[in-house]
Amino acid sequence: MKLILLLFFALFVSIAGAQGPSWVTPAVQAPHVAHHTFESSALQSKVSFHAYTPEVYELEKERRFPVLYWLHGTGGGLAGIAPVSAWFDAAIREGKMPPVVVVFPNGLATSMWCDSKDGAVPMETLVVKELVPHIDATFRTFAKREGRIVEGFSMGGYGAARLGLKFPEVFGAASCLAGGPLDLDFQGPRTRANPAERECILRTTFGGDLDYFRAQSPLTLAEKQAAAVRGKVFMRVAAGSRDFTAALNREFSSHLKRLNIDHTFIGVPGVGHETLPLLRGMGNEQWQFYRAALAAVSPTIR
Repeated sequence: MKLILLLFFALFVSIAGAQGPSWVTPAVQAPHVAHHTFESSALQSKVSFHAYTPEVYELEKERRFPVLYWLHGTGGGLAGIAPVSAWFDAAIREGKMPPVVVVFPNGLATSMWCDSKDGAVPMETLVVKELVPHIDATFRTFAKREGRIVEGFSMGGYGAARLGLKFPEVFGAASCLAGGPLDLDFQGPRTRANPAERECILRTTFGGDLDYFRAQSPLTLAEKQAAAVRGKVFMRVAAGSRDFTAALNREFSSHLKRLNIDHTFIGVPGVGHETLPLLRGMGNEQWQFYRAALAAVSPTIR
């Protein structure tokens, strides 16, 4: 069965690779959400993203807003845009969190939000060097690190952790929700029950090179960047108690603590690997993080 799964996933990845990455996705229809494209210099092609703007964005034309970059998990993020944007919209309307623009980048199915070793999928470059400046040029943003949060779930949590740690000059806060893989053994037994998927990601994204994988890991980046992020980047790590990533997220939190990197860890009882149940389960701690992370720009966002 393991061999069949591996062959099936390998065939899927091979077909997708032959067709080329889907850099422009279909538009998602959701309240206050719009589909956009921009020209990528790194790819020499158009790339799409979605953006949620709160109602007040259209009402107060002189006002600038912080930006939350929401990074999706493996498989693509279109299905999550409507429910996640609705979640933030309700919180903003109820006054639980400051109004923010929420950007949903197109992270493809298995980019891991890093530059692939072969250079074919420069996802980190695309987000940090191209998308962030494009957003600041296109929307009325608070265009400084204090006005940017990077957050994501699963693969997106891994991406949020690594980008927040690697680029403290770009992001003032990073939130890793059920992030993975948060270990240095990509083929280890504790992270997921699907070895076929992991094998194919290792080969396609990291070029089959475990050293390259380890260099991209949030664990490694935390060690390298500890001095740069201490007291500068608001960090959060969260996972449900029934999530297969729970143990490794707790260990990641312990790793940050050993490095004296201040952060919040939230364990949510009874929740598995599910985005909205995790967000709901964090309760008021969910909103405290955003308010604290954006306190430096509070005169702008209020």
